[in-house]
Amino acid sequence: MRQYELLFIVKPDVDEEQLEAVIGKYTALIEKEGGEIIKVDKWGKRKFAYEIDKKWRDGFYTLIQFNGEPAVASEVDRVMKISDEIIRHIITRIGE
Repeated sequence: MRQYELLFIVKPDVDEEQLEAVIGKYTALIEKEGGEIIKVDKWGKRKFAYEIDKKWRDGFYTLIQFNGEPAVASEVDRVMKISDEIIRHIITRIGE
């Protein structure tokens, strides 16, 4: 298993309950695909350096560290690309 970091930004118009649901959705997806959650770190609402899509000036940042096979990271990436509540995301492999 490889170690990954998933950083994603949720739209700023969601409330705390919806934000928890989004985080839960992706942690459940990682575990369902055979991955193992190491740490979930909520960074909170942060202002962007520039406006995204001419409408987003800030968003809720969340960092998830997990172990899994490359297929897990691919599936999470695929689902996030078609998700409406995610503004941006990046999955980075840690280590060798």
